[in-house]
Amino acid sequence: MIAGINEKRIKYLFEAVQMGTVRAAADKLNVAPSAVSRQISLLEEELAATLIERHRKGVKVTPAGEIVLRYYRESLSHQEGCLSQLNALRGLKSGHIDLAVGEGFVGDLMSEPLPEFNRRYPELSVSVTMGGTNDVIRRVEEDQAHIGLLFHPPSHPAIRTQAKSCQPLCVIVPPQHPLQALQRPVSLEETLAYPLALQEGNFGIRQLLSIVEFKERIRLNPSVTTNSIAVMKNFVRSEMGVTFLPAFVVAREIADGQLCAVPIDHPILASGEAHMITRLGRQLPEGPKQLLQHLTHWMRAFSV
Repeated sequence: MIAGINEKRIKYLFEAVQMGTVRAAADKLNVAPSAVSRQISLLEEELAATLIERHRKGVKVTPAGEIVLRYYRESLSHQEGCLSQLNALRGLKSGHIDLAVGEGFVGDLMSEPLPEFNRRYPELSVSVTMGGTNDVIRRVEEDQAHIGLLFHPPSHPAIRTQAKSCQPLCVIVPPQHPLQALQRPVSLEETLAYPLALQEGNFGIRQLLSIVEFKERIRLNPSVTTNSIAVMKNFVRSEMGVTFLPAFVVAREIADGQLCAVPIDHPILASGEAHMITRLGRQLPEGPKQLLQHLTHWMRAFSV
């Protein structure tokens, strides 16, 4: 029979899994690697289960380890909720919020929504981490982020969508481009006459385009592949070709007359969605809860 769970030892396990190696966890915890290994081994003995598998490149969590880490994350979440309620009694005078966002949301987030939130709650600090679709989902699922902002995520059993809006993919072109001059939605075939810049495969935009490739039995051959939306925008601004993005991602450039968003007449590309997500079952502290409501009303990506 298992007598109990040593919370301190679980922290060593958690950091080893998060950092990927025992040595990296030791560096973060400022202890010797042997101390991390020892604490994990003792935890495995206490729980009568193998929690990690050690490989040359690092450690991999086992199914038993996943159960223990899930318990640990829930414990941290409950602790955070308790502290949040106490802070709420003091009028949100302190606290921290972690956001994980796709790069396409950064301009929208930083234009008015986040500055306005900061003015309302100056004592709350916010960290913003960028990542691809899969990375944003992972950070939210593992409670590294309270809230995630991403484009057209796949269905995930541990993720809850708190807000979403339809955000069709458009073809992004420079002013006076032949596609802009048509003054109408264009067909997918018309866009393929020009060089393309596309995101890598772990981003929601590219994943939606992959569905189109499969359905239409075509293959997109980008001139430039990148993990940066800034690169895609500059590709178009430099008149090297075109790209595919939702219009809200280039709203500032459209207002400044640098870029144009031309609608595409295609049902799959018109089905793109912006999502605001949290982990299913997580009770958000008061600060993140207020930010979630604030972003739902203030962000252009969720206003349509």
